[in-house]
Amino acid sequence: MQVETTSLPGVLMLTPAVFADDRGYFFESWNRRQFAAALGMAETELPEFVQDNQSRSSRGVLRGLHYQVEPEPQAKLVRCVAGEIFDVAVDLRRDSVTFGQWTGARLSGTNHQQLWVPAGFAHGFLTLSESAEVLYKTAGFWNRTCERSLLWNDPAIGITWPTEALEGQEALLSAKDAEAPTLAQAIDAGDVFGRGS
Repeated sequence: MQVETTSLPGVLMLTPAVFADDRGYFFESWNRRQFAAALGMAETELPEFVQDNQSRSSRGVLRGLHYQVEPEPQAKLVRCVAGEIFDVAVDLRRDSVTFGQWTGARLSGTNHQQLWVPAGFAHGFLTLSESAEVLYKTAGFWNRTCERSLLWNDPAIGITWPTEALEGQEALLSAKDAEAPTLAQAIDAGDVFGRGS
């Protein structure tokens, strides 16, 4: 497995070794020992994955930015198994030098890459292909009372979504995501991590 750091400490891009021939391909999408090595942890220190989620979205669907606050924050290992998405993480850790900053990557069913999004980050994605299926493992169960959203186009964060790939189509959001609070509002509400939360 190839491990690449991103501009946000803790967020990693993981690329598996893919073995392909004229019959197709094979790769390990999850290996506890390799994942521990990628995170620089002992296997016993790893967060426990307790849930697998899968979604299917049509072109232009934007899901996010989602996260969970204490006492049940979620970490996510995200991959796109069919189609292509632009996957984003936003640092919501008040004590981090990259607080309020974002990183993004194109994940697809052909590049097989995965984004590790630790607890303390918001996560979202934009569907770039006609449709996309996204599968992600979570450390931490879904908890309605801990669930939060952050406004996808908050200028204070300044995510550069590749909307040109939508060929003029507007991003499609749920009502909840379209009305999500800004980063400033999340800070005021104490819905961030670390100091002052």
